[in-house]
Amino acid sequence: MVVCQRPTGQRLSEHSCDVLDKPPDVEQCNTQPCPGSAFWHRRPWKPCSATCGVGVQTRDVYCRWKGHGRMRAEMCDGGMRPRNLQPCSLPGCPQYTWSASEWRQCNASCGDGIKHREVLCVDKAMNHVLQDLCSPLTRPVLYQPCFIAPCSQQRAVLCSAVPSVQDLKVFADQSYTQALASECLQPAPANTRPCQLPECPLPGYWKVGPWSKCSQTCGAGVMERRVECLTEKHLPSKNCLLSSRPDSHVTCRQRQCELFPTCKELQMREGIRKDGEHYLRVKSKVLQIYCAEMQTNFPKEYVTLRSGQTDNYSEVYGYRLNNPFECPYNGSRQQDCDCRTDYPAVGYTLYHRVRLDLGTMRIITTDVQFSQTLLGQPVPFATAGDCYSAARCPQGQFSINLIGTGLKVAESTKWVSHGNYVSIKVHRSEDGTRIYGRCGGFCGKCLPHPQAGLLVQVQ
Repeated sequence: MVVCQRPTGQRLSEHSCDVLDKPPDVEQCNTQPCPGSAFWHRRPWKPCSATCGVGVQTRDVYCRWKGHGRMRAEMCDGGMRPRNLQPCSLPGCPQYTWSASEWRQCNASCGDGIKHREVLCVDKAMNHVLQDLCSPLTRPVLYQPCFIAPCSQQRAVLCSAVPSVQDLKVFADQSYTQALASECLQPAPANTRPCQLPECPLPGYWKVGPWSKCSQTCGAGVMERRVECLTEKHLPSKNCLLSSRPDSHVTCRQRQCELFPTCKELQMREGIRKDGEHYLRVKSKVLQIYCAEMQTNFPKEYVTLRSGQTDNYSEVYGYRLNNPFECPYNGSRQQDCDCRTDYPAVGYTLYHRVRLDLGTMRIITTDVQFSQTLLGQPVPFATAGDCYSAARCPQGQFSINLIGTGLKVAESTKWVSHGNYVSIKVHRSEDGTRIYGRCGGFCGKCLPHPQAGLLVQVQ
């Protein structure tokens, strides 16, 4: 029996003690398998639920008895049940994509023609943006050939604005030999005749509205205007050339921004009360900082991680070896290991932004305001752990990628262990912008030194 208590012996709730320090309260005995006993059967992992970015994989797990097939779950040990859910990550989703409209009607009434559609570059909210923001390699085609039906010899293919004239070719019967026109006694049949087709659609033109104000009061911003296709009678039309469509967004630049050292000073001096990205002067360098809680008296500074969430994560691995003194598979992960999944501290957290203390230049690793926990409990930034093995076989992982932020992890930043039988493996890129770590024990974790913290420097 393991309980949480004060040095005086006063018993407390389990939440008052660190779960990573909790000694094992069970140990194995009679490890040999029982003949004919029920066991958990695992099916292969299904594809990731997302086609890009972060998603979830699932699999079927059920209780089975050899020779008897599937059994009720109660027949198997619930504590040994393998997990049926795990996070998965694919290459990051593009921020801007092409949006194609439905194909318009064929421009021919018969025979071969061409039909086209509108293709615009949009953001995740389906707002139109500059076409340069989308990849030209993935742009859908604007035109494609079309075929209605064979044109008869006495039917017009094209029409003009006045009653048109159809070409009617006169052919001699193939059973006769072609002769000179002077040899025919009767006048030649007419080879043209008037026809009346539906009125031709009126050509459209692009009408533009006035530009909006610049989205920023200083520095670079964006101006917008309304662009619509109209007929000469000012009615909506679809007959404008997409290639000649005027821009609905342009960049703009106002006066040079005055740079402030904190979001608080920006709020007080410029009167800005809306959260967003701003340029601040940090250690004599200009950095892009996300100012949060600007409507309060205590704004906070965050760094947006430009490399994406899939490169900035923290994990406490949830599998536990039934024999904690082994390190199977040369330390690599295997979903079908001889493990149980009863570790309560399990967690997997992705980070989009991290909070930065501009006074000390420390990242506050416990701030999870702009994070996403896909599994279990939130795990602090730059932290990893597990309860997998006591044989220097760490499985918990963390990743830091500061590329594009203007910051790097200071060389003085060190990771320390916390728990039992902890092993730490931390790899640092040459320029200090990327850190990858594997940590774990039985049970244990690693984290930046509690006193020094996760120190960063301006590049």
